[in-house]
Amino acid sequence: MAQKKAPRGGPARKNGRRAAVAPEKPAPPPPLPPFRLGVVPGTTPSKWIRHWREQRPHQRLELVPIDQADQRAALAEGLVDAAICRRPIAGDLFIVALYDEVPVVVMSADSSLAAVDELSPADLEGEVLITPDDDVLGPLDLPTVAPQFPAVATTEDAIATAASGIGIVVVPMSLARLHHRKDATYRPLADGPVSEVVVAWPRERDGEDVQAFVAITRGRTARSSR
Repeated sequence: MAQKKAPRGGPARKNGRRAAVAPEKPAPPPPLPPFRLGVVPGTTPSKWIRHWREQRPHQRLELVPIDQADQRAALAEGLVDAAICRRPIAGDLFIVALYDEVPVVVMSADSSLAAVDELSPADLEGEVLITPDDDVLGPLDLPTVAPQFPAVATTEDAIATAASGIGIVVVPMSLARLHHRKDATYRPLADGPVSEVVVAWPRERDGEDVQAFVAITRGRTARSSR
């Protein structure tokens, strides 16, 4: 007896019906490189990072600590894609202002300056002003006197010196909090120079992920991004 031949053309039939062919799954998109965000000391991007993870779970964000003195180089050399930094910063950059930091006077915990809630420049007349090498405020034009000892390298060292009762330091409040000590305290300085915190990125790196982060700093949430 001759064998039955399967019908030619197309997939085999079952019970007279053409068998279903599973569609090919599309290839997954290639993984995105991490978004590298530089941050200078004292800045607090935790809220923005949380929103980033909610809105862009497909792209990892890496925090890269940088010193203020190196913020321009970190951007120019491609070590970071964008940076939360402080003015002044120059170069071929896009810059968006974020917020201003209040200046404070850091002094020994038992200093007489701590008797008031806020200090004026006149209150600092004759005080020894310690300015560290990594100072972020620049010239202050205060009625203070210069120290008679060598300059200190860092804000942390300057605050430790002020805590011993030898002089004062003027810094943004965020740095006073960052280097908090039990033997030191601080008071706001009225009419003092503010420190402007910005997000900056190179013009040639103006990609979709950078714009997404900037939008988050401007208040975009997971709901508003849909």
